[in-house]
Amino acid sequence: MQVNRRSFLMGSAGIAAGVAFGAGSSMPAFAEDASLRAMWWGSNDRAKRTLDVAKLYEGKNAGVSIVGESLSGDGYWTKLATQMAGRAIADVFQLEPGTISDYSKRGACLPLDEFVPATLKVDSFGKDMLKLTTVDSKLYGIGLGLNSFAMFYDETAFEKAGIKPPTADITWAEYAELAVELTKAGGKDNYWGGPYAARYNYVFDAWLRQRGKSLFKDGGLGFDVEDAKEWFNYWEELRKKGGTVGADVQTLDQNTIDTNCLALGKSAMGMAYSNQLVGYQLISKNTLGITLLPREKKDGPSGHYYRPALIWSVGATTKNAEAAAKFIDFFVNDVDAGKILGVERGVPMSPVVREAILPQLNPTEQATIKYINSLKDQVGDYPPPVPMGATQFDQRVLRPLCDELAFERTSVADAAARLIEEGKAAISG
Repeated sequence: MQVNRRSFLMGSAGIAAGVAFGAGSSMPAFAEDASLRAMWWGSNDRAKRTLDVAKLYEGKNAGVSIVGESLSGDGYWTKLATQMAGRAIADVFQLEPGTISDYSKRGACLPLDEFVPATLKVDSFGKDMLKLTTVDSKLYGIGLGLNSFAMFYDETAFEKAGIKPPTADITWAEYAELAVELTKAGGKDNYWGGPYAARYNYVFDAWLRQRGKSLFKDGGLGFDVEDAKEWFNYWEELRKKGGTVGADVQTLDQNTIDTNCLALGKSAMGMAYSNQLVGYQLISKNTLGITLLPREKKDGPSGHYYRPALIWSVGATTKNAEAAAKFIDFFVNDVDAGKILGVERGVPMSPVVREAILPQLNPTEQATIKYINSLKDQVGDYPPPVPMGATQFDQRVLRPLCDELAFERTSVADAAARLIEEGKAAISG
């Protein structure tokens, strides 16, 4: 292992150390030696797993060096924007369903169709799985695992409070009552029943889908101002009743594990992506449970759908496209790599890898797979690719508006009107 000057930030820990495994080896793995840059966001656990796979890959492919760079929160997207402007995008970089359409249309991703199936052996995933990362009839990424939205809850907190944990068919009305009850039962300062989830775009999307609508539709918004009012009003009423964390806590959440109120020990419930249960449990001293998001009606649609948890894409500016594709293939198909990765990035797409890792999974990882399997009869159709500007809608429109609401700097009516106006502007330009 060699250490160079490249910045490697391990999650929010702020540990800086450039990491290049295998650099300096003189044995070629391809026609010539290849040095690949890989960039992603996530927890320290994800960083360790990713780098361990990189080291394993280099051990099996002499002459290849992989430099890993992990960032947390908005810093990732800022870095990616800088790389795009400088035409120096990482060879392999991480996206997710809400951003792959946006960034592929902005020219950040290299189409991967030419590498299938010779280099990217993903036939076993099934055609439907490849559709999840296809935009405008071109394959722009490879899904690293399958997941969906989820609600996590602190089993220990529920047990101490003498309250039954949420069930898979809990309604939004029941959830509100439960959140308030948990806040009261907690009996301590700076601890609440659940998050101020108005600012989670994926939860809003599930809420809309339960009502026959969606976050986006036909390249525009899939909801109107009345939907926005109802959504904001629900969370504002719950906040005022004490069922959500305070605004100062929620605004810290950057959709990362280490900034979420449940992970920080500030709430008894949290809303996230199912694969993240592994990361949450690692930093939680109490046992966590997992179930579906609340729904409008007991017998109504859940709003859930299967999605690629995370995605590896190849940078459009890479000079090592074949090598980058080969590394991605190793990441998703090698059994030893799969044993290192587990289900932290979702349930493996490869049936062979999935079968191979099952015996070694711990109870938390097994709970993740059980949850994904339980959704089989609950999921709806996968939505069409999100429009350009979807990332801006989330980070620059929805979240700031929700923060203003929670700090009582704007009204529900004004926030709803601005969500429509500013949201349309974000996705149109």
